[in-house]
Amino acid sequence: MVEIIIDYEGDLHCSATHQPSGNRLVTDAPLDNNGRGAAFSPTDLVATAVGTCMATVMGIVARRKDIPLVGMTVTVRKFMSDDLPRRITCLEVNICLPLPADHPERKVFESAARSCPVYHSIHPDIEVLMHWQWL
Repeated sequence: MVEIIIDYEGDLHCSATHQPSGNRLVTDAPLDNNGRGAAFSPTDLVATAVGTCMATVMGIVARRKDIPLVGMTVTVRKFMSDDLPRRITCLEVNICLPLPADHPERKVFESAARSCPVYHSIHPDIEVLMHWQWL
């Protein structure tokens, strides 16, 4: 169990403190939902979570297999609904690995990304599109 304490600071702005480490992050409502867009929105954090989770799980696999993944990038594009209730409708994930397309562990990395806990926690109504780029 991990505890995160969230303080509402007013004007649609929050700060969250990760209790085990003391690290802090802030959120702000997006411009298209009455906010200033001055920080990650809560739904931005969902998109960030899926991308960083995929990268982390692939990093775990790479470490076990002694395959360097430094230089890997993950870009997540978040799409919101036009109707109510306001919600994420699609997360488009572009993963660029510093490995050749014919790498013998290609399928292992693809499977690792799809096995991340955040991916499996996303509501099935949210479409997750994954695109791979191999260098």
